[in-house]
Amino acid sequence: MTDKQQRMSMTSMERVLTTLSHQEPDRVPYFLLLTMHGARELGMSIQEYFSKAEYVVEGQLRMRRKYGHDCLNPFCYAAMEVEAFGGEVIWFEDGPPNSGEPIITTEQDILSLQIPDIDSTPCLVRMLHIIEGLVENAQGEVPVIGTVISPFSLPVMQMGFSAYIDLMYEQPDLFQHLMKINQEFCVAWANAQIRAGATAICYFDPLTSPTMTAPGEHLAAGFRITCQTLAQIQSPTAIHLASGKTLSVVDQIIATGSAALGVSTSEDIREVKAACQGRMTVLGNLNGVEMRRWTPQQANDKVKEAISKAGAGGGFILADNHGEIPWQVDEEVLLAIAEAVHQWGIYPLKQADRPYPIAPASTV
Repeated sequence: MTDKQQRMSMTSMERVLTTLSHQEPDRVPYFLLLTMHGARELGMSIQEYFSKAEYVVEGQLRMRRKYGHDCLNPFCYAAMEVEAFGGEVIWFEDGPPNSGEPIITTEQDILSLQIPDIDSTPCLVRMLHIIEGLVENAQGEVPVIGTVISPFSLPVMQMGFSAYIDLMYEQPDLFQHLMKINQEFCVAWANAQIRAGATAICYFDPLTSPTMTAPGEHLAAGFRITCQTLAQIQSPTAIHLASGKTLSVVDQIIATGSAALGVSTSEDIREVKAACQGRMTVLGNLNGVEMRRWTPQQANDKVKEAISKAGAGGGFILADNHGEIPWQVDEEVLLAIAEAVHQWGIYPLKQADRPYPIAPASTV
């Protein structure tokens, strides 16, 4: 078997690991970070879909068979972590569930906050079962990506954005206490997912983007918390700032030891790739909001542009910029993205006017 033939027979796991090592695999890996779309595949509401682990496992497997992307995504909804602390979840017919009334409204609420017992909290147990089911089906050939919300970003859902900013600036002792509780939970929750079989952990941390927190002591504190937390997670991690800008803080992000970085559509992915070159893999940055209105041709053009800017030399995974593709993005566009990767993303990357074969979707 020639080197080229060997590369073209890569599994998704091999493809992702190769690009993480800053080498070129057979083609650009792509992650379609689909959560709610599995409900559509199974013909049920979003709330019903997330009610049982077997529904999400089946939905993820069906979507990967259809679109051929390079990961399985057990993540359900961000409000799950507040739900684990006893919070309310508000459901919608056409979008992700959200957290309800804040669980923290007084100083005493912070001082009395208890870390959820992962093994007895139904929403967390359900996601662990999802991971186990996906890992069993993937058989080591497809990464299964766990997810946690950072200790620094979780309070936005626990107490509301305005109250959290006030706490951060006006009550530093209470802020530190809340960070300690959230960090202990984050580490335990991440490592529970790893024990269930997750390949790596995506660490969502939008508050450590300068888009969300002004540069200075509090943004620096966010990165200190991130470094402390990631050092205790027993697997590789990817940091995602959930559409927040990254370029001005790339060096701080790299210093956390994370392997990959989710990139905002507000920045030129070529510039971010150059800043990360050889040090961190870039993940992104298709615009999920605009994607709702794309034609298949626009999807092709956007994929082609992203690959041409960031694909050379490995160290690049194509994905959306936020970490979750909206419910309103239809199947036609997702199929066009998948086809475009196989048209423009085969290594060695070729000129735009030369055609590429479209590889069949995986049957895993």
